[in-house]
Amino acid sequence: MNLEERIKNSKTSLFKAVFPNTTNHYDTLFGGTAMQMMDEVAFITATRFSRQCMVTVSSDRIDFHKPIASGTFIELKGTVTKVGRTSLKVQVEIYVEQMYSQNREKAVKGEFTFVALDENKKPVPLAI
Repeated sequence: MNLEERIKNSKTSLFKAVFPNTTNHYDTLFGGTAMQMMDEVAFITATRFSRQCMVTVSSDRIDFHKPIASGTFIELKGTVTKVGRTSLKVQVEIYVEQMYSQNREKAVKGEFTFVALDENKKPVPLAI
């Protein structure tokens, strides 16, 4: 399988409902919860791409464009955007949907960097 096919096959999508136990005092999704969900989707995407032990080494940038209200659905979409020798970058976007309408818009975008590790927790080349 070539690089483009691996990137395509590793794309990850996860849907969640935003319930009050995940929101802040403004009744919107707590930023830390959003970041945790994004890191999880990024990890799954990186691992599906590499099929190696991967760890997060940085969250390069996370931009919150729109608040995510309680009582909405969100879709987290992860895509590999860059592949290096031992590391790769994953972009994660969160889209928010109203439960009872067709309204959908991008709310959050972030990028995460992962490194492949061996059994001794040392960086190893990605198996490309």
